[in-house]
Amino acid sequence: MATFIDSIDERTQLAGTNHLEVLLFSLGTNDNTGRNEVFGINVFKVREVLNIPEITSAPEMPDGVEGFVSLRGDMVPIINLQKFCNMQSNDEPRILMITEYNTLVQGFLVSAVDTIQRLNWAQVKEPPPLIANQMGGLVTAVSELPDKRLVMIMDVEKVLADAGSFYDETVFDGIHKLNVKQPHTILFADDSNIARKQISKALEHMGVQYITTVNGAEAWRALDKMATKCELENRDITTEIQAVLTDVEMPEMDGYVLTQKIKADPRLQKLPVIMHSSLTALANQNMGKSVGADAYVPKFKPQELADTLESFFDKN
Repeated sequence: MATFIDSIDERTQLAGTNHLEVLLFSLGTNDNTGRNEVFGINVFKVREVLNIPEITSAPEMPDGVEGFVSLRGDMVPIINLQKFCNMQSNDEPRILMITEYNTLVQGFLVSAVDTIQRLNWAQVKEPPPLIANQMGGLVTAVSELPDKRLVMIMDVEKVLADAGSFYDETVFDGIHKLNVKQPHTILFADDSNIARKQISKALEHMGVQYITTVNGAEAWRALDKMATKCELENRDITTEIQAVLTDVEMPEMDGYVLTQKIKADPRLQKLPVIMHSSLTALANQNMGKSVGADAYVPKFKPQELADTLESFFDKN
């Protein structure tokens, strides 16, 4: 079936355009609602789409983890997204999407895949509470397609965290408090609740204060307000905050556009901008550098995040 790796070079041109491309997929018809909803996943994260091979089950797997498949010599865990969404359906999964998040490779069982759709992040919004609650927090954004269907962007980071793929509390053990005279504050933007919790915990271990925002647009409004206040008081923005940490994929305004706006604003351009993403391929890192990011850190590696932040704080 389809493979997506060869088209990465073309998709790197999306940096700074506030667009993304998503692969649309279905989890089948919901027995409770009678609806066959449309979901989306960033094409950058999809390596290939396959017919389902034989799955080897294993004991004591988390709910929703079906087992493993051997893919070109690698053992890949297989996650049933129907089960993670607590969805009752008579439609059995028929397709396996092989994805890569933060160098971790896993397969997602889905009912069907549709087309690749280009979306404008400005038209991608936070999900209404009803949808968010119904999907157990697994939907991070929604957008309307040209044919008027709604596509729900899944918070795959939450899926993987719930499946035990990311981390346990021991990952914070090596993070120490900063040895600095003045407190440090950063602003960070991330639409994933799971990611925000881990970032907050890492910063608390460092003794760093923080301002939380849920997307690039909210982060930009907060930064613009701070910069205006500092300008009126004849202060530099670095007296207010010392760095910005941003996710890449976010509703309304993505991390590339946010970084561009910061680096183009004379009031803000001294601020270090660290991109923090589960898109860790070299192409994505180069995309971050091309829009002015000062560093690019993989998600769910809090020690690496702490070390990177500390290296910038040492310069202030």
